[in-house]
Amino acid sequence: MEIEVGRLYPTDADKMGVAIAEARLGGAEGGIPIGAALFDEEGRLLGSGHNLRVQEGDASMHGETSAFRNAGRQRSYRRVTLATSLSPCWYCSGLIRQFGIGRVLVGDDINFLGGQDWVAEHGADVHVMNVPELVELMGDFIEKNPALWNEDIGED
Repeated sequence: MEIEVGRLYPTDADKMGVAIAEARLGGAEGGIPIGAALFDEEGRLLGSGHNLRVQEGDASMHGETSAFRNAGRQRSYRRVTLATSLSPCWYCSGLIRQFGIGRVLVGDDINFLGGQDWVAEHGADVHVMNVPELVELMGDFIEKNPALWNEDIGED
């Protein structure tokens, strides 16, 4: 899938497709395969990104953070949709709450359940999709890379 900022991604499946493409890119680079993207209320891509903790040696570069940075400054995030390939961790859930991102699409909450319920309790419209491709991608990654995965989620 070609990812193009400003392009219209009208359906939730289209939006999640961008997060999936980013997750695959992160995995291909030797990193953690988690991707995310932000869309305006019409479905135009504002920015996308993937987990870059390994590639950049930066513990703060989770997939959602990468997408958020790449989307640039927005006047408001209330009508923005965040598509993320994996349930957002507490760090990324804090970003969602801090900026009031209004809608969140979660590609997989089977392999990891982060703060998505907390985000929903505080006003975000959260839709869990559990895309089989993402469930398999993360399950395989976690099985093959338990130490790296635990580092990413802050477990010893």
